[in-house]
Amino acid sequence: MKTFLLPLAVFFGLCGCATQGPYPLAKNGSVAGTLDTQVEYPLSSADKVRVTVYNEPTLTGEYTVGANGMIAFPLIGSVKAAGLSAAALGSSLRAQLDDGFVRNPSVSVEVITFRPFYVLGEVNRAGEYPYSAGMSVVQAIASAQGFSYRANKKYIFLKRAGEDHEDKTEITPILTVRPGDTIRVTERYF
Repeated sequence: MKTFLLPLAVFFGLCGCATQGPYPLAKNGSVAGTLDTQVEYPLSSADKVRVTVYNEPTLTGEYTVGANGMIAFPLIGSVKAAGLSAAALGSSLRAQLDDGFVRNPSVSVEVITFRPFYVLGEVNRAGEYPYSAGMSVVQAIASAQGFSYRANKKYIFLKRAGEDHEDKTEITPILTVRPGDTIRVTERYF
């Protein structure tokens, strides 16, 4: 009897160590690896930000990150934005404005429009779609008017923005999309 229980205990012990798919849950219940879009999100071309400079209405406005990764800002000129978070861009603008342009500037930056994501393959309407914070892959596919009748509804190929490869990923309700991602839905095999 003891020899039977030992392998069974080892089996159940190992099952408890397995992770849940490619995106395990974080402590707060969100998907580990998701971005806090205002703090960690690295800006890139096609992102639109709102810059607010306190008591300076001529400097306050909306700016789009250009293909060169820069924004054209009054007084300063071109300012590097690509790769920076909104907070880091605000610090950069504050430092440059403080260098003889504005006395003790108070600058805040927030992302108002994220770069789009893309859905390809076996969906009813492949294309480019606007990103919303916290969007799941299921919602992204729904944006593309759902799966086609030939679609594999269990797995997708997901290429994260800035990466040069795509990963086969199981579709789960908690799998999130990030700005610039490409979702490729393949055909199922019978």
